[in-house]
Amino acid sequence: MEKKIKVLNLYAGVGGNRKLWENVEVTAIEYDENIAATYKHFFPNDEVIVCDAHKYLVEHYKEFDFIWASPPCQSHSRIRFMNQTQNKPIYPDMKLYQEILFLKHYFKGLWVVENVKGFYEPLIVPQTIGSHYYWSNYKIPVKIERESRKHNGTIAEKEKRKGFDLSNINGIDKQQVLRNCVEPEMGLYVFECSGKQKQYSLNNFKKQMDND
Repeated sequence: MEKKIKVLNLYAGVGGNRKLWENVEVTAIEYDENIAATYKHFFPNDEVIVCDAHKYLVEHYKEFDFIWASPPCQSHSRIRFMNQTQNKPIYPDMKLYQEILFLKHYFKGLWVVENVKGFYEPLIVPQTIGSHYYWSNYKIPVKIERESRKHNGTIAEKEKRKGFDLSNINGIDKQQVLRNCVEPEMGLYVFECSGKQKQYSLNNFKKQMDND
């Protein structure tokens, strides 16, 4: 039996990036208890831990083969920055770059950190797909000009596109959770590019994205 890949999924949300992964043993870290419970509803076999992902990473990184981090993006967002009439200026959260540097220099496995394009020139050069940045220690070879997270549409439309039925879920902001949800096909494609998984071809990924 093929050995499962041990994956750390930081800032997991409801698991959009993880949805299409196979042959994995996932530990998901989510700070919000209700969102963590929603993740567990969809992925009952994953270990879900409610805690600070930033702290968990530095304490447990050696236990995994692959690490994915999608830290909060609001303080880096161009949209938030441009809408200063409604949004009070805040410091960009530099935990993003702390995690990139930490993974780059200490983690021996494969890793990726995903975030939005910021309102400033990135301090560490990323790879770019659509309106999102990806920092990793492997190449994501095809720059598909699609969104990593599609924000348009109603809750029902997002649920259908992303494959998460939240109709019986309570205690979460469904619109925000779905906005934050990485497109499952993108999550699989980025994971596959690491060489860790091969069950989904690039041509199938392109076809799926073109049909959206």
